[in-house]
Amino acid sequence: MLRRGGNSGATGAPGAAVGPVVRDIALWVALAGAALVWFVGHPEPSVALELVLPLAVLAVAIPARRRWPVATLCAVNALCAIGLVHPLTPANAYVLALAVFACLLGSGPTGTRAALLTLGGCLAFDLALCAALGVSVVWWYWTLTIVPLALLVPWLFGRYWQARLALVHGGWQRAGLLERRQRLVAEQARLRERTRIAADMHDSLGHELSLIALRAGALELSPTLTGQDRADLGELRAAVSDAVGHLRDTVGVLRDDGGDQATAPTTESVGQLVDRARDSGVTVDLRQEGSPAPPGLSPLVERAVYRVVQESLTNAAKHAPGAAVRVRITHEAGRTRVTVTNTAPEQGRLTPPGSGGHGLAGLRERVEPVGGTLRAAPSGHGFEVVATLPDRPTNTGRDPAPPGDSESARQLTAARRRTRLRMAAAFVVPGGFALLSVGSAAYAAFQLATCVLRPADFADLRIGQGRAEFAHVLPARQFPYVSDSVTSRPRPTGTVCEFYRSNGSLLDQVDVYRLCYDGSRLVTKDVIPGTDG
Repeated sequence: MLRRGGNSGATGAPGAAVGPVVRDIALWVALAGAALVWFVGHPEPSVALELVLPLAVLAVAIPARRRWPVATLCAVNALCAIGLVHPLTPANAYVLALAVFACLLGSGPTGTRAALLTLGGCLAFDLALCAALGVSVVWWYWTLTIVPLALLVPWLFGRYWQARLALVHGGWQRAGLLERRQRLVAEQARLRERTRIAADMHDSLGHELSLIALRAGALELSPTLTGQDRADLGELRAAVSDAVGHLRDTVGVLRDDGGDQATAPTTESVGQLVDRARDSGVTVDLRQEGSPAPPGLSPLVERAVYRVVQESLTNAAKHAPGAAVRVRITHEAGRTRVTVTNTAPEQGRLTPPGSGGHGLAGLRERVEPVGGTLRAAPSGHGFEVVATLPDRPTNTGRDPAPPGDSESARQLTAARRRTRLRMAAAFVVPGGFALLSVGSAAYAAFQLATCVLRPADFADLRIGQGRAEFAHVLPARQFPYVSDSVTSRPRPTGTVCEFYRSNGSLLDQVDVYRLCYDGSRLVTKDVIPGTDG
């Protein structure tokens, strides 16, 4: 049996790893397909530098990203830098891989600070490479717009996705917690029902059995009975007494509250309670003012008033021995106010009640469920307990805490707030960045498109013509981003040169036309290849 269990566990481990392996292979195939499509249509491709090496790096980086997410992102960024050293265009297919790895970085366990440092480091490396290579404006524009978009936007989306998954997971955890709490509430309701059953048995059935035993004892003394009848009645009385004992034991098992086991019968009034306290040597002054409105106090409120006075007298005798106690019960406007105040003890210092006991907590359990309030605090050199109760209960069960006051609700609110912030960052920040990039791209495209001299018009230009003769075919503005290598080319002494692009391509390096004038007369026209600029 043990061998079989071990085999099953051993065979299950590879199956658990099949899922990640399949996903890694699928991701590599997708990225490799995009790279192959780009490679086929790319001018002057290099098989080793632009296909074999990058695909080998991706094959290693994809499974390694789980353990080294930062290092793999930097490696993929280096693949994008291959485009920066290309003489024709800075773009390549590995920007897509860079976006995928940035998204995986955002959805992983990497912290925000480490991730931002990584993204900033990748961008700084690309900019330093551009500066070291002395690339033209197109390469700079690519590095300052496309690369940050490929890094930042997917990373923010990955963070949002991670927060959303965490929120869903936290929601399921809280659902499980609520289910456990619901079972606990059901168990508490069952225990309360057991306590009510015990009270009913004690108050009704116990009372009836006691009466039966009393009647049996009276009949046992009747002179008209025979000896056998008296023996039978004696056995009946003994059986009833045993039944009362068994009932008491059963009630003790059913009652799980562990509370008021030594309380006086509910039929005892507050006045009788105070008289018993006086007989015990406690100085008590009882005053009752007003009377409850018809039909009088509810039995629940009466028991609550009784328990407030009883617990207060017990606390006074325990924590302030020898102190005088004043009890005031006031009925007015449909409410009953109970105030119990004791003076300082004759010797020693007053010990605040409730330090280690559960009396005041038990009082609140009596007062609050019927809609009342309880306040217990030092008063002068003594202590005061004030309970205010409605004559009729307004709430027979404790209201649940508002949802916003629970710890789980606060955690859920905080998780939702974090998710909303990440969602806003995932869309608003990139949206603003995209608008800025689109605006700058549109302006750059406008500049490049309005400085294009058509090749046919350039071919028609003749040396010695005045500028006014062909000014109508010249673009509205000159090419503003001429590299230093182009402007430093030799030219006739005393001439002024103008530069125009041969087409409006934004990412490709195009030929540049140079027209040099002596005054207003065209003296030279040159074609500078794009690879030289």
